Amino acid sequence: MMNNLKTRFDNQFDTIDRQVTRLMAQYGLPLMRVSLGIVFFWFGALKLLPGLSPAEELVRNTTFFVNPDWFIPVLAVWEMAIGLGLIFGKAMRLTLLLLFLQMPGTMLPLFVLPEAVWTQFPHALTMEGQYIIKNLVLVAAGMVLGGTVRGGYLEPEPGKLATAVAHPQPTRRFLEM
Repeated sequence: MMNNLKTRFDNQFDTIDRQVTRLMAQYGLPLMRVSLGIVFFWFGALKLLPGLSPAEELVRNTTFFVNPDWFIPVLAVWEMAIGLGLIFGKAMRLTLLLLFLQMPGTMLPLFVLPEAVWTQFPHALTMEGQYIIKNLVLVAAGMVLGGTVRGGYLEPEPGKLATAVAHPQPTRRFLEM
């Protein structure tokens, strides 16, 4: 009786687990793409409104070699273009290229303004440092999305797919020929 109950529980858990996993595989990439797009568009749009972006001062101090009065609006439009490309899933190669070209610039303060990034190197980050380090997640998300530009996708049960592709089951129609 106890064995039967455990088997039923395991089967129900497995059924729910498969359904949840399939839903995550089906909606995870589009949700990640749109979410990443919203972040880029929003942060870019804030840069167009002087004084609203928490990164404005950091950008001004980091890019001392260019005039921030024209650089910040260019950066804003660049980030908004990345955001729109991600939100709408258009021109993904170009969108991801823009993302990957922009990301090294976001890491500049780690080296150019260490006093603004670290309270205690290399362990404790300031709020600005945390803002910068979170970009590692954005880069990783961009890499995952880049893995789909040729039609890649998430497969919740790759072993089953590999078996089905390698050893397709003959159809009844094929057997009747």
